[in-house]
Amino acid sequence: MANSILFIAITIILYLLAKKLYSHVSFPLLVPITTSTFVIILILSSFHVSYESYMNGGKWINIMLGPAVVSFAYPLFEHKERLKTHFLSIFISVLSGTFIGFISGVCLSIWLGLKQSVILSLAAKSVTTPVAMGITSIIGGIPSLTVVYVMIAGISGAIFGPYLLSLLKIDHPIAIGVGYGLASHGIGTAKAAEYGEVEQAISSITMTLSAIFASLMSPFFIHILIK
Repeated sequence: MANSILFIAITIILYLLAKKLYSHVSFPLLVPITTSTFVIILILSSFHVSYESYMNGGKWINIMLGPAVVSFAYPLFEHKERLKTHFLSIFISVLSGTFIGFISGVCLSIWLGLKQSVILSLAAKSVTTPVAMGITSIIGGIPSLTVVYVMIAGISGAIFGPYLLSLLKIDHPIAIGVGYGLASHGIGTAKAAEYGEVEQAISSITMTLSAIFASLMSPFFIHILIK
């Protein structure tokens, strides 16, 4: 019990410190989730602490991911008028983005000759963690492996997103929000908040819609492509 509380405290403190560092040095590679995760890995490796031991405490933070995702429903209400105005463009963008993210990951995995368990775990990489784990459990993948893929997708989007948006000259708040919500889900939504309230709201809406679409299409397309 003491170890569990210790690991929870370490995780929270490291994230808060990383967030404070990022507020002073807004370098993309220093996004809080990346910095805090890297430090936690170093600590566990240095003191020879197993992942299982860490998760005795970390699992409680993981459990809170579900309620945290539900809380993203609030921006749907807060910005319902803006959502109505841009509903069609958001709907089409999220649907096509979710489909492309799913198909590209699975097809690339099949082309590379990866094991079926890995392919099934990779399928839900483009949605937020608790939903991705649920989808992976349903289609027969490995949820813990899916978490790794989701983290990589989220962190990569938060790091490279600003460069891509600048390169492609994308500055519309709806486009920015949809881009981050689709590519980086929860981490992307946190990044979108740096741009403004509208971008954050659209990103959270996008993340919610993509989770719904992925939940509906994953079992169907997995059956066609693999089974």
